[in-house]
Amino acid sequence: MPTYLYEALNSAGQSQKGTVEAGSSEEAVKQIKTQGYFPTAVREQKVKGGAGVGGAGRIRKKKRSTGLSINIGRVRRKHLTLFTRQLSTLQDAGLPLLRSLQILEGQQKPGLLKSILSQVAEDVEGGTTLSDSMARHPKAFDRLYCKMVNAGEIGGVLDIILQRLANFMEKAQRLRRRIIGAMIYPIVVITVAVVIVTGIMYFVIPKFQDIFNDFEVELPGLTIWLINTSRWVADAEPIPGAVWILGSPFLVWLFFTLIRKTGPGRAVTDIVRIKIPVIGGLVKKTSVARFTRTLGTLISAGVPILEAIMITRDTSGNYVFEKALTKVHDSIREGETFAGPLRESKVCDALVVNMIDVGEETGDLDAMLMKIADNYDEEVDVAVQSMLSLLEPLLVVVLGVIVGTIVLALFLPLVRMIESVSTGRL
Repeated sequence: MPTYLYEALNSAGQSQKGTVEAGSSEEAVKQIKTQGYFPTAVREQKVKGGAGVGGAGRIRKKKRSTGLSINIGRVRRKHLTLFTRQLSTLQDAGLPLLRSLQILEGQQKPGLLKSILSQVAEDVEGGTTLSDSMARHPKAFDRLYCKMVNAGEIGGVLDIILQRLANFMEKAQRLRRRIIGAMIYPIVVITVAVVIVTGIMYFVIPKFQDIFNDFEVELPGLTIWLINTSRWVADAEPIPGAVWILGSPFLVWLFFTLIRKTGPGRAVTDIVRIKIPVIGGLVKKTSVARFTRTLGTLISAGVPILEAIMITRDTSGNYVFEKALTKVHDSIREGETFAGPLRESKVCDALVVNMIDVGEETGDLDAMLMKIADNYDEEVDVAVQSMLSLLEPLLVVVLGVIVGTIVLALFLPLVRMIESVSTGRL
């Protein structure tokens, strides 16, 4: 029967080590618990020469970790959220941390997350804490994630912290999906309209121009403008206008990305986004929901307030809120209030500042922040739906004007041609 090495905590919270004989790791865990211990790590004792089940498992694991693996980009938030929820469930069920990581690694499809979990499991088996091991893989686990896991390890409530972290990630992902989902319709409509109008300018208008030239009809100003625009789209030198029109979204995205790579450029773009009518209000509400939920989750997890504010600042995603949270951090460090500098910065509504002020006074700041986040999530949803309901008729009007202008510009010369034929001029 295999022998298992274990590390566990006794009723006084002291670390204990020992061995038990069992048919499987699950049976080993049960035996350890019957002795009054809480197991933190259980692994099969290694047999000399790599023989036995445990040795073979380690050999296979080592071969898998040294194989060729192409890991590009970052771990998708959807997959990370699912992993967090599953790890929380396994920890709540009482499984050892190492065993939980190995189970979750085994069910992952080949890719970046599987590779990272394999390395995390190896680090934990070697004695590294889970938070320190995760911190070595920023492509999957950001600073916020690692700090919350660390707080859970210190407080002995890792399962609860992982559950809160999973809830936080799911709500943030749900908000992001609502915004993206609401914008799909107008983006598709605009894209199709631009492609169709560009095609008309490129293929259709030149045919009408040939007809007008054959009949030598005097063209109205609107038709001349349309023909000149068509020439620019089809025959402009050195690059046709159609290329500029179809490539402009990519060029705008590239320009915006390069600008935001610089500190001043990022500051300017964030300030401008907040000042834009309609869109600015949506950006502000989204930022408030994000920073209050992040800060509330960190404080409820037991992360010190100053460190929680700095983590929230670095993950807020907006320069204006980063600047405001820096002032909040300095104010609290000097013994002042949270709400004071936030009120002076004017980045939040008075309701948000007053609720934070009440949370400070009652000592229930984390719960108040979560209430603000839930409220602003709903406001963002309403704002997105309102903007979409306003955008749909606006798109119809704009497209109607464009199509009407093209039709009018093409039929005015035809009317003149008909009049000329009927009077016998041609």
